[in-house]
Parts: sequence; structure tokens; C-alpha cells
Amino acid sequence: MKGEKINYQRQTDAVLSALDQALPRPALLLHSCCGPCSSYVLEYLTRFFDVTVLFYGPNIQPEAEYRKRLHYQREVLRHIPAKLMECEYDGDAFARAVSGLEDEPEGGARCTVCFALRLEETARRAAAGGFDWYCTTLTVSPHKDPERINRLGTAMGEKYGVRWLPSDFKKKNGYLRSIVLAKEYGLYRQDWCGCGYSHTAKR
Repeated sequence: MKGEKINYQRQTDAVLSALDQALPRPALLLHSCCGPCSSYVLEYLTRFFDVTVLFYGPNIQPEAEYRKRLHYQREVLRHIPAKLMECEYDGDAFARAVSGLEDEPEGGARCTVCFALRLEETARRAAAGGFDWYCTTLTVSPHKDPERINRLGTAMGEKYGVRWLPSDFKKKNGYLRSIVLAKEYGLYRQDWCGCGYSHTAKR
């Protein structure tokens, strides 16, 4: 029905059901925004995929915060085996992308551009690296719009010729599980997405 919300978790379940027991396991490039968000997602997806984590966050400010989050991403991978693809910090890429959107409210057009920036880079690298699928940890957050993220992910996948794994990872208590794992692994859990605009909005 028109206006009915899409159940992305049901779509994820359908994909994973088709892949269950598949050998060799398909390769998936997982965009990660931080260690805590990736913890549950990795626990979930590594049962079905050969996962490589792409740590890409040009929105994270300052660079010291980026380095801190990268450190805790590595900590997660000490507990949940997966490969790591690190990106050099490129805060200028985010600044260029959101130029003119500085006064947008949190959750508005600036965030859409930021999602697109990160998802396009992930799709590009997934295609270049021969990955079968790609997705992001972003939908584990209760503060992120899964419809917008999945729409952008699908579009970028079509652009670069790589399959997008639909998701709403906060479902099935995914967000709550990420909190439990963060405590268990001793992770730093930040309370903002990383960009300076978001940090200011929280004050």
C-alpha cells in the first residue's frame, strides 16, 4: 500500500535465508561509522558473509576523534574476526560535500549528503574490490532514518554495479545488543555522529 513503511529487516532475512550455508561465502564490504555500531552488525553478518570492514568517516571531526574511533574499531575486530580496510582521514571531503548546508537542521539535507558521500565511497570500493555485496552499520542507530539510507544504498549499488544488502539493524534488539557488546569489549561509545554540526546541536 502507498505510504506503508518498508520492513527492511524482512528483506535482510530473505537475503540471508537464501545465502544460509552458501559456500564459498559471499564477500561483503561493510561501511562502519564506529566500533560500537559495528559490533552487533558484525556478530550478525559474519555468520553469512566473508566481511571486510571499511572504516570511512570524513564527517568525523576533529581528526583526533577519527583516530580514537578507528582505534576502537580495531578493538572490535580483536573479538569478531573480519578484515579491516582503513581510509586516510579526509575531513575536507565532508566540508566540500556539505558546503552551503551548514545551517540545515540535524537530520536534514546535510545528513542526506553525508550518508550519500559515505555510501558512494563504499559502493565504489566494493565494486573495485570485487565484493558481492555492500552495506553500512548506520541503520543500527535509532537516530538514523533507515528508509533514506536504504534508498541511497540501493542507488549507489546500481551506479557501481554491486548488490546492496537492505537493513534496519536496530531491529531484533540490534541496537541494545550493540550496547551490551560495547560494554563487554570496553569500547568508547560516543554520543554524536562525529560531525561538528551534530556535536554543537547536542549542547
